[in-house]
Amino acid sequence: MDARQSDREALDWLTLADGRRLCMHDWPRQDARAGVLIVHGLGEHAGRYGPLAAWFNARGYAVRSYDQCGHGRTPGRRGALPRPLALIDDLAEVYDRFAAPLPAPPLLLGHSMGGLVALRAVLDRRVAPPALVLSSPALRAWTPAWEQALATRLARVLPNLPLRSGLPFEALSHASPVVDAYRRDPLRSGWITPRLARFIFESGRHCIALAATLPVPTLLLVAGADRLVDARGSHAFAAAAKTSRHLTTHVYEDLFHELFNEAEPGRSRVLAQLQSWLAQVP
Repeated sequence: MDARQSDREALDWLTLADGRRLCMHDWPRQDARAGVLIVHGLGEHAGRYGPLAAWFNARGYAVRSYDQCGHGRTPGRRGALPRPLALIDDLAEVYDRFAAPLPAPPLLLGHSMGGLVALRAVLDRRVAPPALVLSSPALRAWTPAWEQALATRLARVLPNLPLRSGLPFEALSHASPVVDAYRRDPLRSGWITPRLARFIFESGRHCIALAATLPVPTLLLVAGADRLVDARGSHAFAAAAKTSRHLTTHVYEDLFHELFNEAEPGRSRVLAQLQSWLAQVP
């Protein structure tokens, strides 16, 4: 490990099959009974998940996350992808590497864009976790249809053109320290590219279309006051996934996008639901 971020967090580098490198964040536990892999959202990085990792550590889980392509400490142009499904390929490789030494396959948890990546990887049968947690998944965007169509066209000719994402910081959480820390974070990014935007728009529709095939127990946590992703995408997915009998949905009408970083008592409400659900997962 090349650096220590806290008493538990450690950084390392994973070289992928195609030669690219991803920055790994680990919160290990030697006596872990299980593991959880966390997939972060657009513009952020895995280092922001220390408090959630500590929560899982305290319950017997070893935790890993990673800075996705174009994010955090991982090298490369911000918000850019080397190929359309690179985020899915990366997740599958990271998951398999993490799972190898563990006593059982790890739980998968994705937030926002990371929730979309995790869900698509499961629906496309690229990974097979025992359970899946989705926090404010980016299944539908507030982006107007004409902008989505423009991104699709640009992705064909200028796939890695840097564009401002325009995400409103103040809508992350009701907790002002969370918003202030994010605003000052040197590892956050405000960039997106047409190829990444197209991946997000198309993957949302793809996942909703495949919702009925959901193969694993899944907890869907929805922020009802979300201004970063359109929560109607989660509602559409939940309606379509009913026949799978694998989905549990909780909607928090008054909470903002980052449910695990919300002001109290909102954060504790979300974590209590997560703990209750985990206790019921085989």
